[in-house]
Amino acid sequence: MSAGAAPRPGRLRSLGAAFAGLTTRGRSFLAAGVAAAGCAYVLGQEDLLRVGLLLAVLPLVCVLVLQAGRQRVTGSRRLTPARVSALGEARVSLRLDNVSRLPTGLLMLQDRVPYALGPRPRFVLERIEPGGRREVSYRVRSPLRGRYPLGPLQLRLSDPFGMCELSRSFSAYDVLTVVPRVDALPPLRLGGGALGHGDGSLRSLALAGEDDVIPREYRHGDDLRRVHWRSTARHGELMVRREEQPRRAHCTVLLDTRGVAYEGAGPDSPFEWAVSGAASAALHLLERGFTVRLLTDTGGLLTGPGGPDGHAVPAEAAGLLLDALAVLDHSEGTDLSPAYDALRDGSGEGLLIAFLGELDERQAAVAARMRPRGGTAVAFVLDADAWAGRGAAAGAGLRLLREAGWTALAVGPGVTLPALWRLAGAPGVREDAAATGAAGGRTGTAMGGLA
Repeated sequence: MSAGAAPRPGRLRSLGAAFAGLTTRGRSFLAAGVAAAGCAYVLGQEDLLRVGLLLAVLPLVCVLVLQAGRQRVTGSRRLTPARVSALGEARVSLRLDNVSRLPTGLLMLQDRVPYALGPRPRFVLERIEPGGRREVSYRVRSPLRGRYPLGPLQLRLSDPFGMCELSRSFSAYDVLTVVPRVDALPPLRLGGGALGHGDGSLRSLALAGEDDVIPREYRHGDDLRRVHWRSTARHGELMVRREEQPRRAHCTVLLDTRGVAYEGAGPDSPFEWAVSGAASAALHLLERGFTVRLLTDTGGLLTGPGGPDGHAVPAEAAGLLLDALAVLDHSEGTDLSPAYDALRDGSGEGLLIAFLGELDERQAAVAARMRPRGGTAVAFVLDADAWAGRGAAAGAGLRLLREAGWTALAVGPGVTLPALWRLAGAPGVREDAAATGAAGGRTGTAMGGLA
């Protein structure tokens, strides 16, 4: 036999695996057939020989048929939705299609899922007729954030006589993204009166006089009422006034991820509260027209503005933000200075909302200097003593932040972000923050009123 005609090693291994899949019934038929054929040869009984050959050949034929047709069953998975919040449910639909001309035997279907999503779902399916299909579904949920792979799908095929079983694993898999829980926040104005799309913001062109208008050339479709005749006479072609460009309000959400600043783990831990709070605040401000960037204590920018006009579409920005927070973990840093450097290098205006872990006096002093000039700063600071069951203690961190003009609130166990958010917009809290900042020799900016 030439080298080109030699059986491929993969084919031999596949046949060996198929014969290894003989069930107890198949092995019993094979053993009985061999024994009957041996006795028939010794005794010279042709009828017994025929029976022995039938018993021995039947399981072998089942193996060959199952091996030859095992690729004719296709499987698919549909995940709805692909992104859920913590403790939310997603439905996984599995579909099997028999694309061969022969019916299948009994099928056992199993899908691989991570331990955090629950036990592996298993289904037993009756025979599928040629060209037929079967659909089953199950639900998954997780209290923890993360990205969880689903699959690959595993299938055990058996012949109609139950002589052989083969295991098949499909290669396709899906990913379930579990994002932080998002709370609906009350519509407070925390940015000194700026709503987001320029309300309360400076409009340079609106404040400019007739002689200060910077014109541009006329374009097809421009309103003729916007023609700037003085510039037209000067340039010798039609010139029009530029449209007023409203400025979008900016906000930075700072999330402290230092491992040393949080104790405990799990869905009810203070770190998960901070991650959920950052997601809630960022999405709330995105809905109100703010340009939001998400910053961590390491100085890394998880999400920021993008798109052709410099701003991300709110729905896309929200999706990117939630995906980034879904896989966020503790950092190994112990200092907030990288975040301070990132804020100092960026814009010095706008709204700053910080979710901070436990602060000592040194880290509180670093955080106090982060307050933007001419902007508003709100801090939700973890009360580590209350979370550890040692009683509530405001600590020096809140005092230093308030002296620097921050609106700083302590976060204890069982406190919801909507309640703290409403408290942060209360006039009494804002006035106290401004007065404390002025008493400390710093400029305090009062927060805006209710929307």
